[in-house]
Amino acid sequence: MNEEQTGEHRSWLERIGLFFTGEPEDREDLMELLRAAQKRNLIEAEALSMIEGVMQVSELKVRDIMIPRAQMVVVSQDAELESVFPLVAESAHSRYPVIGEDRTEVVGILLVKDLLIHSLQDKTKLVKEIMRPAQFVPESKRLNVLLKEFRTTRSHMAIVVDEYGAAAGLVTIEDILEQIVGEIEDEHDFGEEEYIFRKNDREYTLKALTPIDEFNDYFYADFSDEEFDTIGGLIVHQLGHVPKKGEKVDIDRFRFIVLRADSRRVHLLKLILLPQSESSSESASARMD
Repeated sequence: MNEEQTGEHRSWLERIGLFFTGEPEDREDLMELLRAAQKRNLIEAEALSMIEGVMQVSELKVRDIMIPRAQMVVVSQDAELESVFPLVAESAHSRYPVIGEDRTEVVGILLVKDLLIHSLQDKTKLVKEIMRPAQFVPESKRLNVLLKEFRTTRSHMAIVVDEYGAAAGLVTIEDILEQIVGEIEDEHDFGEEEYIFRKNDREYTLKALTPIDEFNDYFYADFSDEEFDTIGGLIVHQLGHVPKKGEKVDIDRFRFIVLRADSRRVHLLKLILLPQSESSSESASARMD
């Protein structure tokens, strides 16, 4: 018996031992037991998905989920408070990075509640007069460590910096929690019969059950619905397996990111419309960050 056969034989013996003892030897064994429990209806599919999310948070790093610098909604430190209101009304965020000369220089954080309070007193005040200190974290920090820091400091946003100290993006506590529970939807997200929710001009949230013909009509796309009826089916076909949360696939001018999935199917997707320069001439490209 050669070495490869010995290893395979040992693997089967370990699995048989696991079957009789019921004790997982590693993380993958644990997940197999949990998936088996879900199939026997001992735990719900949503609970299994959350457990998988918790396990993944300990493996992911800040760079894997951060909002890139180019997509940050920012305000200038020298802006008057009154001039910030249109931006707040359009983007509807509760916190904004405050920048100096450009986006690489984040000097603080503006809270909307501070903006409202101080603007009632003096609308000509400058943002830098009321901004709060920013929390900075490296791209390599693990999400479970950052989540603990957020809870300890009661912070909600951190600025991600690269090796040179320049702002590379931002991450929020909501971004981390969404890795566990899936996309956090509010009452304005999906209606009962809706499949597509528009977040801004470039970002959308989709149910995986979105019919391909409805997707085509909405985005003026031309995906074929001969083999698959839904966008979720198309994504699974392109990747060649049921994807995990966080996996990405680019198809033409669309980038799909899996927000929620379990061991059997995809539930929720984020869609980013790619600039023409980023769109690949190939039919699709897939990657896992």
